[in-house]
Amino acid sequence: MPLKDAATLSGNPPIVIAHRGASGDTIEHTLEAYQRGIDHGAEFIEPDLVLTKDGVLIARHENEISGTTNVADKPEFAERKTTKTIDGRDYTGWFTEDFTLAELKTLRAKERLPDVRPQNTPYDGQFGIPTFEEVLQLIKAHETKTGERIGVYPETKHPSYFASIGLAHEQPMLALLKEYGFEGADDPVFIQSFEVGNLQALDKKTDIQLVQLVADQGGPPDLPEILYADMVTETGLSEIARYADGIGPSKNLIIGRDDQDRLKKPTSLVADAHAAGLLVHPWTFRIENVFLPTEFQGGYTASAIGDVKAEIKTYLATGIDGLFSDNPREAALAVDQLGAE
Repeated sequence: MPLKDAATLSGNPPIVIAHRGASGDTIEHTLEAYQRGIDHGAEFIEPDLVLTKDGVLIARHENEISGTTNVADKPEFAERKTTKTIDGRDYTGWFTEDFTLAELKTLRAKERLPDVRPQNTPYDGQFGIPTFEEVLQLIKAHETKTGERIGVYPETKHPSYFASIGLAHEQPMLALLKEYGFEGADDPVFIQSFEVGNLQALDKKTDIQLVQLVADQGGPPDLPEILYADMVTETGLSEIARYADGIGPSKNLIIGRDDQDRLKKPTSLVADAHAAGLLVHPWTFRIENVFLPTEFQGGYTASAIGDVKAEIKTYLATGIDGLFSDNPREAALAVDQLGAE
């Protein structure tokens, strides 16, 4: 189906969001990954936001950092290893909220998926942990140099948990976004969360577009009585539209897979969301076999490279308004190629 016939909500081409930067090509949530995401054609870069002990927003996949930094190799921090219950689950390791920014700046980033992305492991130790402000400064520097304005798509990680320990996301995040020119509905910025309450609170504080993340199982951590499955019904989508501008669903909610791991026919989710006035930005498109449907895999190992562009084109035909990808170069090519067909 030609892209022009796949109706997005706005009628504009779908946006490409560099998921944690170009994390398929270098270590995620580093300034290098974000810059590569921009260089590879993404219109938006996506930092996950957690907080330090002294209240600074930093970019990490989770607040538990043993899998994404060399903290376990630092004897001076050995005693800070602990177990915490976050969103109903127990985690053991080292947590950003137990470190000052100065302490975290002594750490170095490492590849989170070394078995899947061994080509990224030579970068281990080369990059530090960026603050959210440093990410925004990178965007501004790119705009100053090239005239191209790149969008930012932050995710608030575990907002209820952080608020419960006196480290709420909202005030420092909104202040930084405003300082760097991201404060209105027309600015290239979305704030996303798997929780509901913080998005509802943000809706009263900002005109920035908000996106409700939706997984293909479970429910929002702050509302244990609700399932994500209920939120993607027509009634549920209408409720989301009261406080948010879009949904970020697992791609499996748009096109599921059969018992041979092949794509099935699309569901009605995109059409239903559009009928409720909601944008649809599914996640996450990745190039390795382990993440791809059977028909788009290549080679014989989990880490071998498949045809993610073909997978993306299948989803673009449903009318999605954008997509998250660890491989923004391939995602941008898929959008361009389908638009030219």
